Amino acid sequence: MAHSYEHPGELAAAHPIRLLAVRDTPLSVDEVFGAVGDAAAGGTALFVGTVRNHDGGAEVGALGYSAHPTAEAELRRVAEKVVADFPVRALAAVHRVGDLVIGDLAVVVAVSCPHRAEAFAACRRLIDDLKSEVPIWKHQTFADGTEEWVGA
Repeated sequence: MAHSYEHPGELAAAHPIRLLAVRDTPLSVDEVFGAVGDAAAGGTALFVGTVRNHDGGAEVGALGYSAHPTAEAELRRVAEKVVADFPVRALAAVHRVGDLVIGDLAVVVAVSCPHRAEAFAACRRLIDDLKSEVPIWKHQTFADGTEEWVGA
């Protein structure tokens, strides 16, 4: 989806969804932030989800994400709803799959809008809907050997 354009402001009006991906390679905050740059946007909100060392009071030893084959299509559907409901200039979202370690980036989303309040609200909706509607599952193995699957 990476494209180079001379007038990114014009691109945003026609194509506000700039980057969507489910990847098995490390994620980049810079890539996502760069994808939502727009001269008409006065506010950009970015959310980064990282792998933490605990969950529900238990120490996490290993973690992996799996995605259904429809995950990218569902991610696009979620992104299109956000673009329809907010004055989005540009939007980007990437989610990692595969085995991750503590501190790895699991998800990075960003939205730019004319004003900060809209950017915050749109970014919050994007990550919340991604977590509840896109078929990506987290498999955690705890330090005590127990395991848990969590629907993202």
